[in-house]
Amino acid sequence: MKDIVEKLYSTGDLSDSELKELILTGDEEAADMLRTYADEVRRKYYGTKVFLRGLIEISSYCKNDCIYCGIRRSNREADRYRLEREDILSCCENGYGLGFRTFVMQGGEDAYFTDEVLVPIVSEIREKYPDCAITLSLGERSHESYKKLKDAGADRYLLRHEAASQELYSKLHPAQMSLENRKNCLFDLKSLGYQVGAGFMVGAPFQTADDIIADLRFLQELRPQMIGIGPFIPHHNTPFADEKGGTLGLTLRLLGILRLMFPEVLLPATTALGTIAPNGRELGLKTGCNVVMPNLSPVRVRKKYDLYDNKICTGEEAAECRGCLQRRIEASGYTVASERGDCISR
Repeated sequence: MKDIVEKLYSTGDLSDSELKELILTGDEEAADMLRTYADEVRRKYYGTKVFLRGLIEISSYCKNDCIYCGIRRSNREADRYRLEREDILSCCENGYGLGFRTFVMQGGEDAYFTDEVLVPIVSEIREKYPDCAITLSLGERSHESYKKLKDAGADRYLLRHEAASQELYSKLHPAQMSLENRKNCLFDLKSLGYQVGAGFMVGAPFQTADDIIADLRFLQELRPQMIGIGPFIPHHNTPFADEKGGTLGLTLRLLGILRLMFPEVLLPATTALGTIAPNGRELGLKTGCNVVMPNLSPVRVRKKYDLYDNKICTGEEAAECRGCLQRRIEASGYTVASERGDCISR
């Protein structure tokens, strides 16, 4: 197994059979090697910098019915909300004062947030904070919509593909949703000049090692600037309520693989990783991650953006959350960077 890790470190790629062996291994020595090499590579390209993104969860309404998601349309018990323009701008003002230089507006696919509503908000943020990056994570939209938002000042767009295998995608999503359309959206975003983020769940129901390899090959085709992965965590009000969640070990192994396959990528240590293990985000940072996304949303709505059970960071004020994170990041041997934190390969 050590020779496979060595090959990945030296070449940045493996055959499907080698990848499968590395994904499925329980070899702790190989896992340690992977972690060491991943950290070495991230330090080579980004040093010890960890970039903070201020997350603003603007709506828990969603037209989609993804089978794994707590804010799916069919969840009648979900406590829905949406932020108004003034709420979003207040979050940005608060975040800017705390040193954030990237704002991430994330939400369900909410029909309220048309281009007529969103474009002026993006434009106002761009005008008020010219030194900041604006990231959107608002699902599938038309090419025309993506262009309007880009022209208004958006820099980045996060759209996790969730599963690059058609067979797995169809088991995780309703028939009305299309993997082909999801992929087309990602390539549209790239063509418009966005810094693009894609990614997938780890340990999703029905997922196999071959499915994960399909994800890795799709990412090689797309070449995104950001890759977001996190463990699947079941939500009690979905058809997957009783399914087993993704594991810490596999998620960390895949983070290491991704850092070695995509040395220049921005790789978040996700909230989901911190949810399944108290030190999950720190372990992610030590395995090649270089982004953390603290929550800037108003405290009153944080519990309502309920994608999965037991989500962390639903109570703290933004300032407390940032201070706590900074201490934890520095204790892990890294430094919080007060800058936009663009991908160096853009």
